[in-house]
Amino acid sequence: MPQTDTPGTGGTSGLRLRWWTELPLIVLVYAAYSAGRLLARGDVSTAVDHGVGILRIEQFLRLNAESPLNRLFTEHSWIGIPADFWYASLHYLVTPLILVWIFRSRAVHFRVARAWLMTSTMIGLIGFTLLPTCPPRLLSVGHGFVDTMAQYSDYGWWGGEASAPRGLGGMTNQYAAMPSLHVGWALWCGVMLWRHGRSPLTRVAAVAYPLITTIVVMGTANHYFLDAVAGAAVMGLGLLLVGPVLRLADRVKARVRLPLAAAGASAGAGASAGVAGWVADSAVGSGAAAGAGSPSTVSAVSSSAASAVSYAPESSIVSAGCQTSTGERIPRPRKRPAEPGAEPSARPAEAGDSTPTAAR
Repeated sequence: MPQTDTPGTGGTSGLRLRWWTELPLIVLVYAAYSAGRLLARGDVSTAVDHGVGILRIEQFLRLNAESPLNRLFTEHSWIGIPADFWYASLHYLVTPLILVWIFRSRAVHFRVARAWLMTSTMIGLIGFTLLPTCPPRLLSVGHGFVDTMAQYSDYGWWGGEASAPRGLGGMTNQYAAMPSLHVGWALWCGVMLWRHGRSPLTRVAAVAYPLITTIVVMGTANHYFLDAVAGAAVMGLGLLLVGPVLRLADRVKARVRLPLAAAGASAGAGASAGVAGWVADSAVGSGAAAGAGSPSTVSAVSSSAASAVSYAPESSIVSAGCQTSTGERIPRPRKRPAEPGAEPSARPAEAGDSTPTAAR
């Protein structure tokens, strides 16, 4: 079973994790991200201008690593084909697998890990919207880049349009290069493996996976080096925002639960009032039968019944099943000696009547 954490530790806040609530949440966020990424298509000329501008900045800073890597992947198929499979597959396989691994064996850290990944992904979506960028593979031939996924498309399921399955390239935004979430997600996976892994192999994978992914996205001409840097920066910003995001989520949950708790308390109070009314009605009925409908008797019995409902633990039971407050006694009729020659009473004293027969 997944572990739980105590409040304030950044874990599960005392709640037991359930896969049937976590999985729909993750799927919903990813679907929203994918839909937003698709809708964030900017003008193509603007995206091309942004791509050329990034390339010129890299050339000025002598950071243009994409060109030599792309030539290497293009000239050597034994490097280019595995790199294409890496780019088209692992992004969607490794990340969910590590999420499941943390959920199953490191559940006290799952909430923070999930919030970090989702927050960074949403920040990346903002970047795609504000800065649509043409990847190197879609620039004009004069810039010297070759789309390796189009070159080796016969070896995989993808076509000539990004890493989408053949025929579905129109359902993806090919101008969402800045930032590179391939690199960002790979960095997140590396941190999770490094921090929560226990074997030397996981430490090696923690370093190798984001490093190789960065090389792959540049060699396949899908991203610039600065795209990879931006992907790492997005993950850093997302990590800084994890605390505020979790606190905001907790406040929202608390506000949602308060009306539900108030409704439950109101329903409970209504049920208690109904029980009290039922007991009082029953007592009134009994008093009416005993007192032959006398208003004073009915009022007295109603007050007694209400007192019994409110203070049942402190009440005492006396003769004839009547409930009275503690220490109260029902006066009994005093016996007087019969006068010589007096006639017997025409009727017996009524039950519970404290008035002497002779006084009637």
